[in-house]
Amino acid sequence: MPALRTSVPGATRRSSRRTVLLTGFEPFGGDVRNPSAEIVAALQGRIIRGRRVVGVVLPCAFTTSTATLRRLLREHRPELVLATGLAGGRAGLSVERIAINVQDARIPDNAGAQPIDRPVVRGGPAAYWSTLPVKAIVARLRREGLPADVSQTAGTFVCNHVFYFLMHALRRRRGVRGGFVHVPWLPEQAEPGGPAMPLATVATAIAAAIETALTVRRDLRTSGGATQ
Repeated sequence: MPALRTSVPGATRRSSRRTVLLTGFEPFGGDVRNPSAEIVAALQGRIIRGRRVVGVVLPCAFTTSTATLRRLLREHRPELVLATGLAGGRAGLSVERIAINVQDARIPDNAGAQPIDRPVVRGGPAAYWSTLPVKAIVARLRREGLPADVSQTAGTFVCNHVFYFLMHALRRRRGVRGGFVHVPWLPEQAEPGGPAMPLATVATAIAAAIETALTVRRDLRTSGGATQ
């Protein structure tokens, strides 16, 4: 895989017309920071493979997160959408394989909503697959010494809600790819010795994931399954 090609904003007029939408979330659950929001800030305006990264922090709330995402898709018409969120306690990046059509909140969202056993989209299919080259992204990150795995679940909170809504919204947008990546806590957030990753490392990994999604059309045929 060639080295990551990035540049500063404003590289060419042509590049600015082709966009990658990158989303993160505001802090939730009592945390004062959310690495996914800081990744968005770090990569906002970056040019990766000729595409400009448009970074947006979504509210961590079921209703307003997807309303915001719907507006962003209409406004920017991206060719790639990568949503990110926090999965504290995981040791590396989790590239999500599947989004499920359920809201089952263990805690209230930031607007105080706590839906239990409700669909994300009423009448929608049980699940959607990511359209990213999930295994190729994981392989790329591992080659570069970054811990990463294929994840079989994005949970049932707002992360999965946004992931499912995104894939539902993209189902008829030909050629537009989308998916979700969970990131670990920052070292400042984790217990001493607990799983964490510095912000600069996570941002580098997300940029590499974007480049891989832009350049790899057919995913790898290699094991990424789990026994549990």
